[in-house]
Amino acid sequence: MPNEDSAARRPRAVTIKHVAAEAGVSLQTVSRVINGGPNVRDTIKERVRAAIEKLGYVPSLAARRMGGTRSYVLLALNDRDRTIEGWRSGDGTDWVDQMMLGGMLECARHGYRMIVELVDTHSAHVERELGAALAALHPDGVILTPPHGDNPIITGMLTGRHIPFARIGSTGTGPGFAISMDDKRAAAAATEHLLAIGHRRIGFITGSDEYALSGARLEGYREAMHSAGLPEAPDLVARGDFTFASGAEATRSLLSLAERPTAVIASSDQMSLAALEVARSLGFEVPRDLSIISFDDTPIVKFSVPPLTAIRQPIAPMAACAAGLLIQAANGELAYDTPNVLPFELIVRGSTAAPS
Repeated sequence: MPNEDSAARRPRAVTIKHVAAEAGVSLQTVSRVINGGPNVRDTIKERVRAAIEKLGYVPSLAARRMGGTRSYVLLALNDRDRTIEGWRSGDGTDWVDQMMLGGMLECARHGYRMIVELVDTHSAHVERELGAALAALHPDGVILTPPHGDNPIITGMLTGRHIPFARIGSTGTGPGFAISMDDKRAAAAATEHLLAIGHRRIGFITGSDEYALSGARLEGYREAMHSAGLPEAPDLVARGDFTFASGAEATRSLLSLAERPTAVIASSDQMSLAALEVARSLGFEVPRDLSIISFDDTPIVKFSVPPLTAIRQPIAPMAACAAGLLIQAANGELAYDTPNVLPFELIVRGSTAAPS
């Protein structure tokens, strides 16, 4: 057990009470200075700031909340089933990691905290789950990741409670800050890359219909094929739901066609990895016999054999943008405006080549 001498040497935690005593003012006055509140004379502000500097005080969330209506907390909602499935599988998916990277760093810049909650968007109890989180945290804003941003129950609940929110990956009209990459243009760019190197039979594996971005990607693929003067071929579109299993089933369907595709675009990294595995199991060599392009560009696709050409989704920048907009809204500096569209990248690697 530590002795009295070691306890005496332990550094004292500086609190708002110490600042108030040093400056000779009330706790509420210190709180108003910290939060930029009104009705504090300049001389008092200087005394409080000098005390903060002298004592090395770092304001806690509790201190910042005193005498104000803000919590200095943003709540991010992730889809429960898909998040838990990704964590348990250990397959290298880092969508959640990138979202937290962007959101948390932006929050830290402004003295905010971001807390992540898992909510089942399909649950009949989604209102109760979300209501409990809102009651416990009183967030200044909510970040909705797909597919929550397109759930009218969730968006309606937040709108009704006058809580600002941002919709990542959602391009639909409605309340909240809409933040996305141009999924339609990204799918068109992937298709155009394959067309430019000589492919004409290009398969496309869609994502889940729950996600607005799935329809946008399919539309971009179709428009690029049409612009190249190629007739629409419904047999080249296979349905997936972003999972490995659905990608495998879709790839088997495409490669069993009498006139099979020479290239495939998959709407997620998991489905593209499934396409790679199925192609090999059927005796096809990638990219000699089949080119593959993926979406998201999570770390695992860089280390597949061959490494996968991919559309890199700006996940961290989108989360940072969402956090920044919500904090500005909490400061009264910003209202909802036009959608925020962030740039994507097409990363060309070894999984694409001219058809043999």
